[in-house]
Amino acid sequence: MALSKHRAASFSLLPVILLLLSMTSIQAGASLAKTIFPVIGAPGVTALRLALGTIILFLIFKPWRLKFQRSSLLPLFAYGISLGAMNYLFYMSLSRIPLGIAVALEFTGPLAVAMFSSRRPLDFLWIALVIAGLSFLLPIGNSVNTLDPIGIAYALGAGVFWALYIIFGQRAGAGYGAATVSIGSLIAAFIFFPIGLIQTGPELLFDASLLPIALGIAILSTAFPYTLEMIALTRLPAKTFGTLMSLEPALGALSGIIFLNEHLAMSQWIALFCIICASIGSTSTIKRKTKIEKVE
Repeated sequence: MALSKHRAASFSLLPVILLLLSMTSIQAGASLAKTIFPVIGAPGVTALRLALGTIILFLIFKPWRLKFQRSSLLPLFAYGISLGAMNYLFYMSLSRIPLGIAVALEFTGPLAVAMFSSRRPLDFLWIALVIAGLSFLLPIGNSVNTLDPIGIAYALGAGVFWALYIIFGQRAGAGYGAATVSIGSLIAAFIFFPIGLIQTGPELLFDASLLPIALGIAILSTAFPYTLEMIALTRLPAKTFGTLMSLEPALGALSGIIFLNEHLAMSQWIALFCIICASIGSTSTIKRKTKIEKVE
């Protein structure tokens, strides 16, 4: 009996560990990606990341063996668009604002998913914390720490698609499991690779000297983390998933400091703290019955 309980605890802990590894990998990959923005720009990095990541995911999961049902096509397509737009807008924001700030602003998307799933008086406290955090980040008034408003808009847009990515990822993943991410990545690559090609130019995008870095970005930011995240997403309730994802802004800020030398002002750290607390609070107090439903 004791052995079976130990195995059950280990099994329940596995998706948590996978999600933490996924978030760490994504932030390391984002830091690496930002180092080559001056060479091929954010659209070019997005194109290479999605293209190379898709190839790797296809080799791993072999999705051509799957039998697709018509009812699952719409969630898969929506998942792929959300994944691609999230990546594109996030990299566009990174070209204008620090990594930690971009992640914090982007995180308002999944945070909204958690808050809208529960409507109790306590939730107003979490909303107030989000507003307080954003007030420290958004360029209101004549603050000396004013951020690029276009970069902010990109990050918030990425947050919208991150929320859709969670919702449609759960629905699409319910039918095909971890292999879903390979199909979603293919859809995203078909849409955003041409965009990157047009905005960057083929002479830069197909530069062989960039291939090792681009491959590293694809592995760290797409193939490795999204595989782990899809496994965790289909095994964790929305409450637990959202609570763990609350660490994302802090990991982004730390990654920016370590790899990019992007040190934040005290007011920006306060903003991150408010958003993280709001996320932990909203997802830890959500009712079980309000978790996102999966479409079978």
